[in-house]
Amino acid sequence: MNNVYGKHVLVTGASRGIGEAVAKAFAAEGCSVVAVSRNCEEKTEQIPGGGSITYKRMNVSDEASVAAVVDSMERVDIAFLAAGMGIAGAAEEMPLDLIRAQMETNYFGTLTVGSKVLPRMREQGKGLFIVVGSIAGKVPIPMQGHYSSSKYALEAYVETVSMEMRPFGVRAVIVEPGDTKTGFTAARKTYTKEGSPYYKAVVDSVERMAKDEQGGKSPDTVAAVALKLAGKTNPPPRVAIGFEYKALMFILRFLPDRLKRWILTKMYLPVQPGQ
Repeated sequence: MNNVYGKHVLVTGASRGIGEAVAKAFAAEGCSVVAVSRNCEEKTEQIPGGGSITYKRMNVSDEASVAAVVDSMERVDIAFLAAGMGIAGAAEEMPLDLIRAQMETNYFGTLTVGSKVLPRMREQGKGLFIVVGSIAGKVPIPMQGHYSSSKYALEAYVETVSMEMRPFGVRAVIVEPGDTKTGFTAARKTYTKEGSPYYKAVVDSVERMAKDEQGGKSPDTVAAVALKLAGKTNPPPRVAIGFEYKALMFILRFLPDRLKRWILTKMYLPVQPGQ
């Protein structure tokens, strides 16, 4: 790996999926990785390749918890923020407490970590700040509207950081995976009730999502992209992962909104609400 930022790496959401794959990939390239999640076993592992992974407990929604971990690090050269959760259900019916939990983890949790690591990077005069977004942050997904909203918000935040912090040598990138085979699928919280006019549409839509995700790419594909970004002094502000998703994002730019909605409905809403 051609790493132009440094070998001290922080990875959130590192107990599974994309975060776990990224932590192991950087450690295998000789980096000193601090891998955090809410429920991990605290330990340090030496990794073949000369690197190490130190697992620590951290809640991205708890400012004191984040500060304790970041302050314990000698440097923060690269931060990869993968902590997140998902909810699914009709936008109309979703309880506000679940919506707030969604935004608290995916959006405000990212802001909380950013508020601690970005000043360190600015003072160092260099840093790479990578946030896991989603294709759902570029196109709204039926029955995952609030999840999409949290990822849309991250798009604006990361692009703003990339402009504001460029003069200080800090680069910010949002990576946009499509369907990826991780434990995220099983952990998704689905809300609907029998008798709801949305019930069958929610159930069928979530089943379609789960099937697509479990047939999707390995989280190692995201890790490979992260390693490549670490070698770029001027990385792009956003990266769709996978040729098919790059092509999809390119094509959607030129389609009228009505046609885009028709395509997304066919893809993600096999049963219409009320049926």
